[in-house]
Formats: sequence, structure tokens, C-alpha cells
Amino acid sequence: MSKKTEFNITVFPGDGIGPEVVQEALKILRIIESKLGLKISINEAPVGGAGYEATGHPLPDASLELARNADAVLLGAVGGPKWENIDFSLRPERALLGLRSSLGLYANLRPARIFPALVDASTLKREVVEGLDLLVVRELTGGIYFGEPRGVDTLEDGTRRGFNTLVYSEPEIIRIARIAFDVARKRNKSVCSVDKANVLESTGFWREVVTDLHSSYSDVELSHMYVDNCAMQLVRNPKQFDVILTTNMFGDILSDEASMLTGSIGMLPSASLGEKHAMYEPIHGSAPDIAGQELANPLATILSVGMMFKYSLDREEPNEWIESAVESVLGQGVRTADIMSDGMKQVGTKEMGDLIAEELEKRNVA
Repeated sequence: MSKKTEFNITVFPGDGIGPEVVQEALKILRIIESKLGLKISINEAPVGGAGYEATGHPLPDASLELARNADAVLLGAVGGPKWENIDFSLRPERALLGLRSSLGLYANLRPARIFPALVDASTLKREVVEGLDLLVVRELTGGIYFGEPRGVDTLEDGTRRGFNTLVYSEPEIIRIARIAFDVARKRNKSVCSVDKANVLESTGFWREVVTDLHSSYSDVELSHMYVDNCAMQLVRNPKQFDVILTTNMFGDILSDEASMLTGSIGMLPSASLGEKHAMYEPIHGSAPDIAGQELANPLATILSVGMMFKYSLDREEPNEWIESAVESVLGQGVRTADIMSDGMKQVGTKEMGDLIAEELEKRNVA
């Protein structure tokens, strides 16, 4: 059976540096499209602060409809201080939660791999991070970010309180754990499930369900670790990990910590997967303080395009090509500001994108 060759991609450039890094990622996508003889239609739409400015809502109905009808979604970044004082329900970040919930994107894959040329860009010693290649599998549509009840109320004595609910159902835990075990089978066959089972009943239940499911994956090693210890171990000995499986909030925090092992949060891509839909984005924020200054690192977004080809467009090779191109350019001593070090050549956002594009163009990858 022949592979599909025509695709519709919805692109949400978003806010801050989002449009800049997305522009460079689309440059790479078009090169691969040409080399593979594909036909990729791109539909851009506003979300986040841009969506709020355009329609009064961070996730406009028209934008969501484009996402629902796409083969994949590429997102830049959302948010910024400009919108911090508007109603909580209308802040740019609500677009992220809305997309994840509406598209059923329950599995977030965040690889943390250090490129050889960036070993000394990490704040940790070379021997601690050299060769690092781990994957955080984060549950994305449950837990404390989505649990009910939630809100702020006033008690009888006039005291105000804020509250959120950490809740997971057995099916939610099973489906994300299956993703982790299946991915581990293609890596080093090791999963570390991270929880706080000694304090939180909901994550004690998480540990129980993951352990029960493991009987179907006897070829994969399973260990458990409390989240505070995992945070410490990521700094102490990160190479002990292959696949880290964890909850929504813990995964949010641990994956950002893991990003700094690689030298910069600007280096980490991500894939958010569901049964029918998928979204790809860098894990960094909108960084409005450097927007429009050619200081943003586009590599995480470019690497996210590689993940898009791998998981949504049924083409594994482009992911390898992009990683190889990034490794080659970094090996030439080229750096954006966030990964700059002595003796290296600093380039801007567009020039870094151009160099990756040139590396891909000169290779016979078709």
C-alpha cells in the first residue's frame, strides 16, 4: 500500500518569538516536501494573544476548526505580559489547554538529547551530560491542570482560597503508560514512572495501574521514582534515564529541567499526540523580551518539524536528516545567542535557519 503524499498542516505562529521560529521551521518543511515529492498545504491562523487580539478569544473557533481538519498542527509559542491582566479564561495559555483538550492530545513526547557540539554549553560537567538521550512522556489532558472542581472561592469567615483537583482515571493512566512502554521498546527498553505516591493518593493509584500494565511489557524494565528524587537525579546522573513517564504537572516541570541539561531550552522539540490529531511545538515560551531582535533559537521548532514527519506524515527519514543537519551546523561552531560560547560564531534566527536549510539542500536525501 502506497504512502499518502498530500497533507494539510495548520500553523499557529502565536506570540513573541513564535512567528520568527515558525518561519524558519516552515523553510525546512518546504525543502523536505520538495525532496520527497510531497504536496503540503499550509493554513495559518491566530491563537494565544494573537487570537485574543483578532477575535477576543485565545482559541478562535475558526482556528480550532482548522486544527481539527489538519493532518498535523505546528505551534510557535503563546503568551506574554501584555495579556497578564485580562480575565484568566481569556489568557493566551488557555489556547494551549483548549487545543490539547479539544484535539484529545493526551501524550506529550519531549526528547532531551545533547548534541556533541553542545556538551560544553550545558551548565553541568561534560562527564555528566555527554551522550545524554532521554525522553519524557508526559500525560497531557488530565491531572491537576484539567481536574474539577477548580477555582477561587470565599469561606464563611471571609477568607479567600484557591483550589485545583489532581485526578486520574484508570483508562487515562493506561493509555499514557502504553505510549511510554511502546516507545521504550524502540529505545533502550527502560521506563521510570515518576509520581509522589508517598503523599498523593492519586499518584499512588497511578503507580498501581502502571505496575499492573507492566505485566504486558515484560521485555521493558520498569522502575518507580518520587518526583523530588527525580528532579535531583536529573542533575546528579541524568544518563540513568531512558524514558521518563509521568503526570501532567510533573512532566511540565521535569521536561523543562531536562532541557537545560542540553544547553538551552531552545533546543528541545515536542510532539503532542492523540488518537486522531497531533501538534508539534518547541517547549520554550514566547520570550517577548527578545522578539523581533533575531536572537531566538529556531532549532527546537525545526526539530519539531522532524518529529511531525516521523509521527504524523509517516516519514521517519526526515527526522534523522534534520537532526543530522543540526548536528553538522553546530559542529561548524555556529551558535545562536542562547548557546553561544567563546570561540563560536554567533548568528541570528534567520541565518541559523538558512544554514540548516543549506545543509539539507546539499544532501541527496530523496
